[in-house]
This record gives sequence, C-alpha cells and structure tokens, in this order.
Amino acid sequence: MNNRVVITGAGIWSCLGNDLETVKNSLYNGKSGIALCPERLEYGYRSGLSGIVEQPVITKQMLDRHTRVGMPEHTQYAYMAARQAFAQAGIDGEYLNSNEADCIFGSDSSAKPVIETFKTMEAEHDTAMLGYGMVFQAMNSTVTMNLSTIFHLRGVNFTVSAACASGSHSIGLGYMMIKQGLQDMVLCGGAQETNQYSVASFDALGAFSVRMDEPTKASRPFDRDRDGLVPSGGAAALVLENYEHAVKRGATILAEVSGYGFSGNGAEISKPSDEGCAVAMLRALKDAGLQPSQIDYINAHATSTPQGDMYEAMAINKLFGGCKALVSSTKSMTGHECWMAGASEIVYSILMMQHNFVAPNINLENRDEYSEKINLTSQTVDTEVNAVLSNSFGFGGTNSALVIKKVK
Repeated sequence: MNNRVVITGAGIWSCLGNDLETVKNSLYNGKSGIALCPERLEYGYRSGLSGIVEQPVITKQMLDRHTRVGMPEHTQYAYMAARQAFAQAGIDGEYLNSNEADCIFGSDSSAKPVIETFKTMEAEHDTAMLGYGMVFQAMNSTVTMNLSTIFHLRGVNFTVSAACASGSHSIGLGYMMIKQGLQDMVLCGGAQETNQYSVASFDALGAFSVRMDEPTKASRPFDRDRDGLVPSGGAAALVLENYEHAVKRGATILAEVSGYGFSGNGAEISKPSDEGCAVAMLRALKDAGLQPSQIDYINAHATSTPQGDMYEAMAINKLFGGCKALVSSTKSMTGHECWMAGASEIVYSILMMQHNFVAPNINLENRDEYSEKINLTSQTVDTEVNAVLSNSFGFGGTNSALVIKKVK
C-alpha cells in the first residue's frame, strides 16, 4: 500500500495563542510568548523564564467531573487542541461513534501528579488520600488514554516517548499507519506540561537561558550570544487522513504529509550529531520524492543551545547549501515546547503555508560562524510556501524529520 496522507484538521494551545488565527498573527508579527515566572525562582530554579501558556477552563458542560479528575495539565491542553482539530476537520461525535479513528500522541513525562502523589503519601501515609484520578494523571500514556476515552477513538492507541522528537514521531507513525492502509484517520500530536515541577532537572543541567532582564529576547536560536533555551509547552493536535477517504467525505485538505525520516545518533546521551540530523532529513526527502532544491522552508529544531544549533546548522548547510529554502526556528518566539514541539511546529508550518509567509527567527542579531552559511531569515518574508521540512531532535540521539506540502 502507498496511500496518500493528508491533514484535514489542526488545533493548538500554546504560548502564542489558543486558536489558529491568534497563533498565525503571532507568527507573522514575530511576537514572543516568553515571560518571567517568579515562582520558579522561589522554587529554586536558576532561570525563571518560560513560555506562558494559559490554563484551560474545562467546564462540566464540556466534560463530566469523573473524566476531568483523571486529566493532568498537559492532557487538558491536548483536549483543547484536539477539539479544535476535529472541528476544523468536520468530525463530530456522531462520526466518531460510527467510524474507527486512531490516537497517537507524543509525551514523555507527567511530573506534577507523580510529585503530588509523593507529597500526599509522605504527609498522610494513606493511599486512600490519593483519590480516583491520580493513577490516570501520572501515567506516561495519560494523553492518549484520556483522548481515546473522551472522543471514543477505537483504532490504534498509544503514546510516543522520544524526548523532544516525540510530537514529530507521533505524526510520522500516524502517517505510516495510513500510508500502509492500516487506518483511515489518526489523531496525532504532542503535549507538554508547564508547571514548575516539569523541567527542574533541565534547569539543573544549566540548559536554560538566564537572560531574565529581557525575557522576550532570551530565546535566540543560531545567535552567537545565546546562553541557553527557554522551556515552554502546551499541546498541538492534527487529524491525519487517507486522501481518498478525505475527498470522499468532502473534507478541506490543509496539507499533505509526504515524507518521514528518522535516525539515531548512537552516541552520547545528550550530545547532538550533524550526521544524525542529516540522515533523518535525507530520509524524509527521499520518502517525499523531493530534492533539497524543492523545499521552500525549513522549520529548524534549533532550541537556542550552542551545540544543538551548531550541529543542525552544519547539517542544513551540508544538504541545502546554495538552495532557496528559507530557515527559521519558531522556538525564538515560543521557547522549546519539548514533547509537543514536533507537532506544534507542523501546525505553525501549515499556517505559513496557508497564508504565504515564512515566520522570522527573532532575536537573531549576530549569527555564529555556522549559521552564517544557511539561509536564515530574521524578518517575516511574504512568499509562497509549497513544501516544508520540519526537524525535531531529542536526548538519546532520537531524530525525526517531516516533509509537508501544499495540495493544489
């Protein structure tokens, strides 16, 4: 089987906004969603910087209490994003009750409920005090188990845990399921919590920017003066569908997923690799049947760390040197959305494709020697975007690359 795979719905809940229109405007205007969180400094962080994500208000009219108590923060984000994606795809409860759909999401931790469970047990020494929902909140598969239950999704159902490539791999796996004829529709995405418990261990590594006097200028991918990443989160959701299935039911097609590439570095647990990056990108291009010269835009993984940005710039230059593809990292505005990033950056790329622009790599004031060799843009560029390559790389040397293109 070699079915075409298209995207018919997208949803987003991020520091750039809680709907597609708001997020599109933030991207176009280069608006940062990063601010200072004093409570993190009080808790003991070196850095109080974060992408600021609004907490959803999920009412009893939306979900009953029994369901809500089993949903941690990032599952709530994912639920709000999934509602948007299904609505845009024209999928309602009646359809889902009558047809099989899948659920594959990227998520690699559920820190807050684990810590709250520990605190309760330390104080009370009584498991009865934990309540009904904590077990479902604490599991790594909390997003997919909740979404599958809420939306009555009866196809394949599992969570991808692949560090900061989780969201991208979830889309790649959904794409493969449909391409091979195993399913007609998959809800894919990524979700990341933003509470103070979730990224303390990253702060301990000294990975975060401490440019706290200018929060919106702290995330500086490819800039010579960057001093680390800014953590962020939220959720993104996409409805992937067999092309023929989408056409038959009259769906509006947003984009086509035409390539998925992956690789493992097989080296140090936290060290990126230009070779690993390049292999994933090459495989995605080969799968899509495209040459580097046919890519209009590269949404770089670049998180604003010296090594990560450097190796990715080297890999991009190796494959795309002399090509037209514009490059930017939307993490300059969002910070690093971790487990959701590979999915949210596909949503951001779709918005650029639909509205014919490339979002800027903000805070790019002094390029380093490696990024000088690639076609970075620090300003919004109004241009037709027909084919996009989106990169996602994570700890443990997991690499994912996706190619999406406009369906004309």
